[in-house]
Amino acid sequence: MPMSAPDYAWHFTPGNEFEDEPGVTGTLAVVPGGELWLPTGRVVACDPFVELGCGEAEPFVAEVAPGRYRVECAVATLTDPEEPEPDGPPHRRIAAARLVIKDTPTESWEIGTRAGQDPAELGDDEFFGYPVDVATGCFYDAACDGTFPQSEEEEGLLWDTLYSADWFSGPQLITDPSTGHTVAAFMTGWGDGTYPTWVGRDAAGEVTCFVTDFFVVPAEAVPASA
Repeated sequence: MPMSAPDYAWHFTPGNEFEDEPGVTGTLAVVPGGELWLPTGRVVACDPFVELGCGEAEPFVAEVAPGRYRVECAVATLTDPEEPEPDGPPHRRIAAARLVIKDTPTESWEIGTRAGQDPAELGDDEFFGYPVDVATGCFYDAACDGTFPQSEEEEGLLWDTLYSADWFSGPQLITDPSTGHTVAAFMTGWGDGTYPTWVGRDAAGEVTCFVTDFFVVPAEAVPASA
């Protein structure tokens, strides 16, 4: 049976705690990241340093109405009572990123698919996701892809933000001043890997959100979803 989604409302409830490993506790906070502009409503999630601007990242099959939608991250602060207080910032990891479409309760979750992907073909505990090679994920609209050229030369708005912002603290909204196109980028949990994006739907079947899970919160810590 393919991987099932937990109740991601739990991740985005400030103050919820989980045990990361024996003696290490994670405490969740929700950090806002501004509003992402979706001029077409076709949502893309990927590693922006690898796929953004290449014209290769496919949007999800699930589409939403064009508009501006808020982005937020569930950020875990990890503490170990047996370890001394850190001299610098607390140990934070981004557990999940959410693009909120509607504030109605999410009643069901489905794995985000792109054209040609069929969940029926997934094996036990398998999922569709995007690969990460630069410890970064993002959301953006498919129409904005050409605004942000490839970053292979380590130049441009993405790299400028990477060098100037605290990426562990929450999402970063990057705006191209000439077009107004936006990308919401964030660190991916423990770093590189492959991560699933889930589509939430309300009782009427309408999309409520897109959530990318970075596997910081153990599955057993979260109640099962509907």
